[in-house]
Amino acid sequence: MNLANKITLVRIFLVPIFMLFLTPIPDWIISKNALLHTINHYGLGIATIIFIIAAITDKLDGYIARKYNEVTKFGCLVDPLADKLMVVSALFFLVQQNKVAGWIALAIIIRELAVTALRVTAAYNKKVLAADKYGKIKLVSQVTAIPLCLLNNYPISLVTHFPLDSVMMLFAVLITVFSGINYFIRNKEVFYECGKFSI
Repeated sequence: MNLANKITLVRIFLVPIFMLFLTPIPDWIISKNALLHTINHYGLGIATIIFIIAAITDKLDGYIARKYNEVTKFGCLVDPLADKLMVVSALFFLVQQNKVAGWIALAIIIRELAVTALRVTAAYNKKVLAADKYGKIKLVSQVTAIPLCLLNNYPISLVTHFPLDSVMMLFAVLITVFSGINYFIRNKEVFYECGKFSI
């Protein structure tokens, strides 16, 4: 397994750690351990840092794969899956905390599942579907909006009351849906090849 794919797997491993820091620790456990109290207090911030690190590694493994000619079918399939796992996990938490509307999370999740299903179908037919420019813009918008929402618009809230977190999340859901529709149209031949769908 090459370095790029190893970095991708590390990003998948970060997902449960990310969720662990988002999970509140019961008071009866916190009262017995000062370290756990500190972790619980700063858990949201730590989880946000983990999310940002995961986003950075996404760029890193792609750069390494292209630079050293290590692009593989495994990487093309698993790399976007790792991104989706992190994004979906964050959205579940944000909806639970009433920081993001349920319809926004649902639209993004449905799009991600649909594109993943298309990629799996293509892989079954021995075809790799790489992300396009709209998919990359989508990812950037998501990894910008989600940290802002996790931190309640911090640090923007220190200098202005402008709800950048809400605006960025709205943009993220719009570009996510658009990129999904565009992705299906651009790869409609996959349906013909599998012989089960038609457009």
